[in-house]
Amino acid sequence: MFSHIDFAVEKRFFHGNNSGEAKLLTVGGKRGRVTIHDVAAGAGVSISTASKALNDTGRMSEETRERVKQVAQSVGFRPNALARGLIKQRSFTIGLLTNDTYGRFTLPVMFGVSEELVDHGVSVFLCAIDDSPERARIHAEAMLDKRVDGIIASGKRVDRRLPIDLSGMPVPVVYAFTQGADNGVTLHSDDAQGARLAVECLIAAGCRRIVHITGPDSFQSVAERSEAYCQAVGGEPRVMRGVWSELWGHEAVRQLWDSGAPKPDGVFCGNDQIARGVIDALRERGVRVPDDVAVVGFDNWEIVAAQVRPPLTTVDMNLKALGREAGRLILAMSEGHEVTPGVRKLPCSLVIRQSCRGGATPA
Repeated sequence: MFSHIDFAVEKRFFHGNNSGEAKLLTVGGKRGRVTIHDVAAGAGVSISTASKALNDTGRMSEETRERVKQVAQSVGFRPNALARGLIKQRSFTIGLLTNDTYGRFTLPVMFGVSEELVDHGVSVFLCAIDDSPERARIHAEAMLDKRVDGIIASGKRVDRRLPIDLSGMPVPVVYAFTQGADNGVTLHSDDAQGARLAVECLIAAGCRRIVHITGPDSFQSVAERSEAYCQAVGGEPRVMRGVWSELWGHEAVRQLWDSGAPKPDGVFCGNDQIARGVIDALRERGVRVPDDVAVVGFDNWEIVAAQVRPPLTTVDMNLKALGREAGRLILAMSEGHEVTPGVRKLPCSLVIRQSCRGGATPA
């Protein structure tokens, strides 16, 4: 809600005059934290009125309420978390529980959650649990001991549950990029829509023989992206399934070029690692990307996509946006608002780089 500022030499605050306007004053003082007394003095109101204005309670004009909030923000007043918690019966803390210890998916989600909640004065308490049910139980109990207002559960894939049942928690739970409880609120990226973006980009670049090289068929995301690819290309689609690695992308190109079948002029890869292996293998064979074969990946893992030569056009799952939506929903639920359960799929976007120039303007 409000940022915290420590002043080494002076404390600045607004002082209200008879006309109701606020005037900036600079007052020498010792190092310390701005208090509600400073806000009240700066806004020209009582301490009680200042407190009610900041907590959106009490009866007063909107002009007074906004003036108090403006002064509080200007002087860097940060309400005491314990006091706010006692008033509102909340801890202003959200737990984020994940088994994605590598952080590939959870970190962008967490950044989005934090961005959404920071202006509401809510902190995020992260716990990594590996795949251990016992560790998950311990961390979940620790979150409850800290009286978190809600829990966001995140994982490594959308079709696997965390190793703990959160459906009976005494606080609201939102599932983001993991399989949720049957009656829970669950957020996923729209894999099928993202796959269509990839294929449409290749078609717009002039590709007519498009191959899909992807991961294992045990993943729900593989099934959804493959189905969308087949519907988009029509004719005789070709899906090659393997593992999520550069080595598989390299091997898939070898199989394609050694098969004697017509060579593809476009490749849609199930993730950016596979795409990097594909592009490396094509370059070794003297095949130019994108002039001879255009390539599109999936994930927009920038540490990979931006370092590929040429840089990789890829589908972004917008995990930060998914995190922001998870933060918005858990905040609403913690404040007692009703949220309809079910799976919500958020749209992906296409990031255009040099490996395929079809579609939108380059990022």
